[in-house]
Amino acid sequence: MLRLERLRADHEDALLAFERENRAYFARSVRDRGDAYFAYFADRHRALLAEQDEGACHFHLVLDEAGELAGRVNLVDVEDGTAELGYRIGERAAGRGTATAAVREVCRLAAAQYGLRALRAVTTLDNAASAAVLRRTGFTVVGEVVLDGRPGLGYRRELVGTP
Repeated sequence: MLRLERLRADHEDALLAFERENRAYFARSVRDRGDAYFAYFADRHRALLAEQDEGACHFHLVLDEAGELAGRVNLVDVEDGTAELGYRIGERAAGRGTATAAVREVCRLAAAQYGLRALRAVTTLDNAASAAVLRRTGFTVVGEVVLDGRPGLGYRRELVGTP
């Protein structure tokens, strides 16, 4: 069974390895993070933990049945009971329902543990897999967006009554 772990300092090495392993895979659908992201990963990791400690964001690792890192699912820009959802599932876990399960679980946490009332998300029109995950997990289209210069859609999900 898939589980989410809140980001911790001791996740740094595994998370860096995951990002390196999946860099080319992720770059096929989203803008590459660039070499500086990897060169200064430790600094970035500490900054994320500080944001999380302040309550501005909630970062999670997605662990598969074997306890292996399969992805990330994050809630960022927490404000006024809402946050933006973002997720990345590694290549070896793609197409297996991992993203759908992770998004469902983070929606549950968002309501039950973080007290959020709604989530926002965006994806480009050419990222059909991400759009399908959002639809399957109760998000509805709320408008058009431009994401990294590419056309996309904005989504929203109300969390009232989320189990």
